[in-house]
Formats: sequence, structure tokens, C-alpha cells
Amino acid sequence: MSNSKTALQVAALRNGTAIDHIPSEQLFKVVSLLEIEKLTTCVTIGYNLSSEKMGKKGILKIADKFFEEDEINRISLIAPTVNLNIIKDYEIIEKKQIQLPDVLKGIVKCNNPRCITNHEPMKTVFKVIDKQNVTLKCQYCDLKIKKEDIVLL
Repeated sequence: MSNSKTALQVAALRNGTAIDHIPSEQLFKVVSLLEIEKLTTCVTIGYNLSSEKMGKKGILKIADKFFEEDEINRISLIAPTVNLNIIKDYEIIEKKQIQLPDVLKGIVKCNNPRCITNHEPMKTVFKVIDKQNVTLKCQYCDLKIKKEDIVLL
């Protein structure tokens, strides 16, 4: 068997997005977050695939789907090391290394019950104060939220 045959672990995608290098333990959180079950296009989910970089990884290939910035920012909260590949006619036309932005708007719920964002029709705004450990700070009430306490809107 040739090297090209053994290297391909997941079927090729004609048009759409491949999300690669998802930590295996985060794969199904990303699936849930992106509401993959609501899509009507073809989706390939690869779980515990071999990876030289990570040992084991997950991958999502979603036909005819191109993500908006807020969707990408949601992914970065759960799996900040993934690669996003935009594919057209079986060719990768753009590669992005997802990074947590400096500010998140309308993505995370403030855990402070007294915060104005929980009582008024307004978007939450969080400053990312620690990208490596994912720690956020509410712009309105200054509450700090750690990764494990994040609730997405």
C-alpha cells in the first residue's frame, strides 16, 4: 500500500470546512457547540485518529459550510489549538490557526446574577485576560471566569 493511501484517515471533502487537530477529549463538545446535528449537509467525524503532533486527535469535515467569526470564536474557547481549513474543489484554499481573540462579544454568559447583562437586553463583553488557561473578565461587572466555568450563550 502506498504512503498516500495510508495517510488519508478521513474521506476527502469537495467544498466546505475541515476542522483539524481537535483534542480527542474536546471533539464532541465542538460537535455540540456547532450544532452539527442540525446540519443537512454531509458531516464526517473522525475520533481518536493518529497524530504525530498530538498522539490522538479529532477532525470534523463539514460539506458546504463556511463558519462565521463568532462560530470560530466559540470553537477557540473549547479547543484553542485547532486548524480550520477552507476547501473548494478538493483543494485547501485557506488555512487558519484558530486563536482566542482579545475580546469576546455576545458569546459567553456572565455568571454574576447581578451583572447588567443578565437583566438588560444587551450583549455580554468579555476581555480575555489569560489566553493559555482561558480566563475571561466581564467588561461590566469585572467578574473573572475560568475555562471550566464558562457558559456559552
